[in-house]
Amino acid sequence: MNKQRAGVFIAFEGGDGAGKSTQAARLAAALDSRGYTVLRTREPGGTTVGEKLRSLVLDHGNGEIDAHTEALIFAASRAAHASQVIRPALSRGEIVLTDRYIDSSVAYQGAGRNLGLEAVRSLNDWATSGLQPHLTVLLDVDPQLGRRRRTAGQAAEDRLESEADEFHTRIREAFLSLAAGHPQRYLVLPAHLPVDELAGQIFARVDTLLAVPAPAAATDGGAS
Repeated sequence: MNKQRAGVFIAFEGGDGAGKSTQAARLAAALDSRGYTVLRTREPGGTTVGEKLRSLVLDHGNGEIDAHTEALIFAASRAAHASQVIRPALSRGEIVLTDRYIDSSVAYQGAGRNLGLEAVRSLNDWATSGLQPHLTVLLDVDPQLGRRRRTAGQAAEDRLESEADEFHTRIREAFLSLAAGHPQRYLVLPAHLPVDELAGQIFARVDTLLAVPAPAAATDGGAS
């Protein structure tokens, strides 16, 4: 069953350890139980080439990856993701939930790596041909809380997760700045809230979004 008349694109953003995957899974289950067709995906990844690029850029042991190369790898993965996965699903009228999208590159490479927010945004707008989410759920996490969550049970951090707290603080500030610029397209929630409470607030916002017919294509020339 497919209730919506047009596809809806929702991105989950936030620092490492914010709980994005958990909340995306909760929302997917809630929507599925109500008869919607939902596609969950992630970045970097989502396609065969994207998953290979994910391993290249996030795993340790691949040698030096400078900031510009890192930004281009993420953009390449995203280009394939948008073209091969997201746009086709939207054209089928599905709800697409992605764990990370353009804002992550703007925050991590633009702010975290000091490449410049607008430069990284422009690169990714070109890579995706301007495809933007209808809604971005931003789970705001304190860098120290995020690290405690990531390393619980002696879990190993990936190449970006293992960066210093100062790096993650710049990322957090960038995410909040992006949301403040276009509050109508963001739902910002404190990541430390109980999982059930977060899930309830997210579903309430998405339920409101679905009550309004979505535009035929989630493109706006790259504004965010």
